[in-house]
Amino acid sequence: MAKSIFKLTNCPYYLITRASLAVTSALKKAFSDAGYKRVNPAYLGVLVTLSQEDGLKVIDLGRKINLEPSSMTGLLDRMERDEFVKRIMDPNDRRAQRIVLTDYGKSIITDVIEIIFKFLDKVFENIPKQDIETTKSVLRKVLLNIKEKI
Repeated sequence: MAKSIFKLTNCPYYLITRASLAVTSALKKAFSDAGYKRVNPAYLGVLVTLSQEDGLKVIDLGRKINLEPSSMTGLLDRMERDEFVKRIMDPNDRRAQRIVLTDYGKSIITDVIEIIFKFLDKVFENIPKQDIETTKSVLRKVLLNIKEKI
């Protein structure tokens, strides 16, 4: 039986998507305001992962940031167009490509991470640390449930 009264503001899906869209939009503006107009929040998983382990195979990079190969292709196309990454052939496997940061990608990563931390400090201001930790734990469980059960 359908609920007779459904309040969007009580729906976890609605709250997650609204928060995600608002944070993404505001973060994009923060990058732009800092002079990094080409940095898209969608690029962050790739940029941060490659800054820690450059030269990953496309399939391995996708696994690390939890993106399907079809999504990775478009994302990497845009990042290559924006000069953050480049594809190189794997010298040990002719069928595989590796993704490496360009000099430009390497040069901005420290600033990008600093912008993220400053931004998140504002976003989570006046929210108790324990609430933030609980939220992260719940969201990790949601992701795990989706991966394992749906």
